[in-house]
Amino acid sequence: MPMKDLIFITDGDAAARKTVEWVARELSCRSISASAGNPSVLTGKELLSLIHQTPIGMPVLVMFDDCGYRNEGPGEVLMRFLYESPDVRILGAIAVASSTHSSEWTKVDFSIDRYGDITKYGVDKEGLPDLEVNRINGDTVYILDELKLPLVIGIGDIGKMRGQDELKKGCPITKKAVQIILERSGYVDSGL
Repeated sequence: MPMKDLIFITDGDAAARKTVEWVARELSCRSISASAGNPSVLTGKELLSLIHQTPIGMPVLVMFDDCGYRNEGPGEVLMRFLYESPDVRILGAIAVASSTHSSEWTKVDFSIDRYGDITKYGVDKEGLPDLEVNRINGDTVYILDELKLPLVIGIGDIGKMRGQDELKKGCPITKKAVQIILERSGYVDSGL
């Protein structure tokens, strides 16, 4: 079975789904819309089967959501399953900030704030820089440190951030995060 390149995205609500689908089309990627949901409901085998139905050579954006579940929730179970699958390569992850009552945190290499600027600080749900350096709070991020991914980028709430990541604006924050992961993974036509 051919190797599939994946980007993990730790959000799966309706706004995130529309944004990720749009960004995937813009950047010649595929998205697995069935992995969206609040929370994610697919099994690992179902998700892997959908990933292998995508065209060869196209990176796949995969959404995960725990719906505020503390510690390792359903989205993170799916992340672990894919991470341990021998026929996928994880290019990186977009760690999405949230302010749920059971938020967790993870280390990020850097964040992109709602104005599109790269910062060493984490960002909050609105996409504003936080006080923590290289750390973000979210509800589906607990596992990212353990997985030791090549690149983890923090951003605010996908498709929102006080209107700065809306579809009508071209989802610039989410798009930039995906572009950076693609570029650092060797995809030269990422549009940066």
